[in-house]
Amino acid sequence: MNRTMKSIIFATTLVIAVMAGAVPSVAEDVEKVFKFYCAQCHGESGDGKGINVTEDFPVTPRAFNNAAEMNKLTDADLRNVIHEGGPIASKSEMMPPWGKTLSDEDIDNLVIKLRALCQCKGKQG
Repeated sequence: MNRTMKSIIFATTLVIAVMAGAVPSVAEDVEKVFKFYCAQCHGESGDGKGINVTEDFPVTPRAFNNAAEMNKLTDADLRNVIHEGGPIASKSEMMPPWGKTLSDEDIDNLVIKLRALCQCKGKQG
C-alpha cells in the first residue's frame, strides 16, 4: 500500500472517529476538551493526579484545585502555558503546547474551567 493510500485511510478513519464522538473536536464544550487534553495528567477534579501520573512520572502536574497556588497566576499566565506549553513558564517540557490544537475560544474556556476548579480569581495583572 502506497503512502497516499495510507494517508487517505488515516484521514477517513479520523473523520469517522470524530463523527462517532470517539475523538472530541475542539469545538465541543469545555468539559470534553478538559477531559481529553488536560485530565490525563492534571486529573478530572484538577488535583494533579491524572491517570498518566505514576510513581515514576518525572514531574508533579499542577493541582488546579489548589487555590493558594492558582491565585499566584494571572489568567494571561494560564493562557500562555496552555498555548505555548510548560517550558514557556520554566515548567516541565511534558506540558505540551496546545496553541495549534485548541482554538483561542477553547483556551479561554479552559481558563474559566481552571478558575472554577480552584474557586479563585487569580492574580490581577
